[in-house]
Amino acid sequence: MTYGMQKRKPALIIGRQPVMEALRSGQLIERIFLQRNAGGPAVQELLQLADEQQVPVNRVPAEKLNSMSGAYRRPGTVNHQGCIAIGGLVRYLDLQDVISHVVEQGKVPLFLLLDAITDVRNIGAIARSAVCCGAQALILPDKGVAPLNEEAVKSSAGAFAKIAVCRVDSLLKAVDLLHLNGISVAASEMKADAPLHKCDLRMPVAVIMGSEDKGVHPSLLKATDIVFKIPMAGDFESFNVSVAAGIILYEAMKQRME
Repeated sequence: MTYGMQKRKPALIIGRQPVMEALRSGQLIERIFLQRNAGGPAVQELLQLADEQQVPVNRVPAEKLNSMSGAYRRPGTVNHQGCIAIGGLVRYLDLQDVISHVVEQGKVPLFLLLDAITDVRNIGAIARSAVCCGAQALILPDKGVAPLNEEAVKSSAGAFAKIAVCRVDSLLKAVDLLHLNGISVAASEMKADAPLHKCDLRMPVAVIMGSEDKGVHPSLLKATDIVFKIPMAGDFESFNVSVAAGIILYEAMKQRME
């Protein structure tokens, strides 16, 4: 399985036809912004191509598109025509394909699900720790998470080229798919009884990392199989999410090495 990461900076793709051509050619696209009232056969084809390639589409007002394209407008360039895409730096893979690939390699799945983590540097740091500790995949929702832009890639120190990244339309659906494949789902919760080091992380497991302000969403927490806490020496709020991810991943690696 090949993990893809562009070395060039992402660029805006302006205009309906250029976006269509980019989709047809398999160019990496992070997100598409489509004018709210746009319709017709061409738009339907664009939406179908975007769905097939798991590219999120945001319906936005024309003012948003005007603002995005204004700084890039040059003599001779086309109007945005109700459609602008942001070129991507990371190639997203299908979650089931990644699960199958990891199992076929004889490895024990160790995945991370990122819930509402909006700081790009945190995502980059999490990716770096994931690769260092032997995790095979990051699972991201298509909304409510920081984009994998140049800053995220830089923060990862190249980790995105060495780990599978899956983008899903629902983390709850992803949890269901993980369960169907015999992968347990765990989450950190400050009020949990079991400390991290008492949990068995040698089995196939996916760990949900929640936002620092709200933690793991209650609906996701309800769907987990294992809930643990990271013990702390002092009375302080919590670890930074990327630090917490590193602690959890290191504990999983330590258990698996033993």
